[in-house]
Amino acid sequence: MQCGAGRQPMERLVRERFCGVLGSSEAAASLPGQMARLQFPAGALAYRPEVSSFQEGGRVSIVLGRPRFHDAALQQINTAQGAAAAWAQAFARFGDDAVHQAAGRFCVVMVADDGREALLATDRFGTWPICYAARDGRLHFSDRADTVPGVERRVAPQAVFEYLFFHMIPAPTTIFEGIVRLPHGHLLKWRDGQAECRRWWNPQFDEHGSPDLEPSKARFLQIVEDGVRREAEGASVGCFLSGGTDSSTVTGMLCKVLGQPARAFSIGFDASGYDEMEYARLAAKRFGADHREYYVTPADLVDGIPKVATHYDQPFGNSSALPGWICATRAREDGVERILAGDGGDELFGGNSRYAKQRVFGWYDSVPGALRRGLLEPALALPGMDRLPVTRKGQSYVEQARVPMPDRIHMYNMLVRLGMDSVFEPGFLARVDTGRPNVEQREVWHATNARSHINLMLNYDWKYTLADNDLPKVIGTTGLAGVEVAFPLLSDELTDFSTTLPPEWKLKRLTLRWFFKEALRGFLPDEIIAKKKHGFGLPFGVWACQHAGLKALAADALGSFRQRGIVRPGFIDELLSVHLPAHPGYYGEMLWILMMMEFWMRAHCDGISID
Repeated sequence: MQCGAGRQPMERLVRERFCGVLGSSEAAASLPGQMARLQFPAGALAYRPEVSSFQEGGRVSIVLGRPRFHDAALQQINTAQGAAAAWAQAFARFGDDAVHQAAGRFCVVMVADDGREALLATDRFGTWPICYAARDGRLHFSDRADTVPGVERRVAPQAVFEYLFFHMIPAPTTIFEGIVRLPHGHLLKWRDGQAECRRWWNPQFDEHGSPDLEPSKARFLQIVEDGVRREAEGASVGCFLSGGTDSSTVTGMLCKVLGQPARAFSIGFDASGYDEMEYARLAAKRFGADHREYYVTPADLVDGIPKVATHYDQPFGNSSALPGWICATRAREDGVERILAGDGGDELFGGNSRYAKQRVFGWYDSVPGALRRGLLEPALALPGMDRLPVTRKGQSYVEQARVPMPDRIHMYNMLVRLGMDSVFEPGFLARVDTGRPNVEQREVWHATNARSHINLMLNYDWKYTLADNDLPKVIGTTGLAGVEVAFPLLSDELTDFSTTLPPEWKLKRLTLRWFFKEALRGFLPDEIIAKKKHGFGLPFGVWACQHAGLKALAADALGSFRQRGIVRPGFIDELLSVHLPAHPGYYGEMLWILMMMEFWMRAHCDGISID
């Protein structure tokens, strides 16, 4: 698949991006100027992200973000001269271990003046990304996959498959052949034409500690308050408020540290089962927040889908991105420069419902093998057992429980359930490895010192849910809206604190994030502590069946996507005419990810074909 320049000249984007080519003194000489012109594509942002550069002793340091430093002397330089000067001193003192001196969100590039040696690093959760390609003894890099300079862009069939499997493309893969995204908590060493990527941060879980509960609760609350206070400094600030425990906690703490009503922004949907504005109102009333509500309409989606889809540097299919963009846009219109998000609480403290679900499946391992193989499984396999509701559930339970983690997580993946042959064109399937997602997930699953069920799942989600999905969603859509974003529940301090908690405090029997809720009891309304997780869920499938404009938009997008040789035209016809009307909630997600890919391809790629 070959990618053309798209609707906006690629050369213009390259000039406007954080990018460079290393491997010669001429390239290095122009690098500081390239970095100083950091910005997003024209019209995308109303602000300029934090960027600083510093040159000393034959090296150039360029930094994105607002890092902090544990070393007092480095933090003093950071405050007085800027982050790039502090990084330069950190590398002079600590070498590659300088990355361990930094905290917060950052991306750093250190380049020797001859352009033949460099170090690139991104923070623990990869919130300031770097993409690169090593070609012919040169290192080409940018903060976006679609603006890595000097590299022909060819769309990778494997990346297309992984997008449709995960609804995003997990690092280090990008949509483009040969262009790599530096994974979260990794650094890249470049020397004499060779690139070496390694992980610099790997969380260490203490699973055998026995801390006292009350001091731990007090410590937790103080860390959260300190994090919110730190992120509220130096900007006109507001916060997202979905009505869940995470965003409600951030809202309450923001009101506390500001000493006045914080501006809190909520999105609602006039669709049964999707709206949780009542909980957002409860939180706002509890803390006295200046609550700003907006109800999304189908017309908003018609306007916003192409904008959100084309803003990302590669296809991105998280459907809550669009309401997030609408919410951030309204915050910007109300004068907010920095918005605080609640992402991280679930993944640090055990709040996703699948954690309890997978524990239930894990109990099957405690059944003696002889009993499983000699009695339970043969009995459930007898003819007619699938016609009885109780035994049918038993069959489903055993079927899933027999699959080891992490493969079990995606047993109900839409592509798996529908069947690859029924969805994809045979020619496309022949060019991809449908088993690679499982291989990659197993590597992540085992690359940790954690041994408990819950910590293994949390470490897995720190990559696949946070670094590859939820954080790019929020960062991308707030960037499109022109608002800076901060994540106080993902501070280094709170992340490190979470690794010291006993596993049973995160998932106590089947009670999700038990410690988190106990620590916030009395601070949050009881109704919010007891509610089920929801978030900015989007009733897209329901509206796509009812709203003429959305129907037309979907028909237009899928009408051209069917020509790309990826998904069977017959499947697309069935999706629109049969599956979506019958099950809009389920099949709406498939429609969404196909539409988002099509709009992205239209904007970024001309004449895609499969060779």
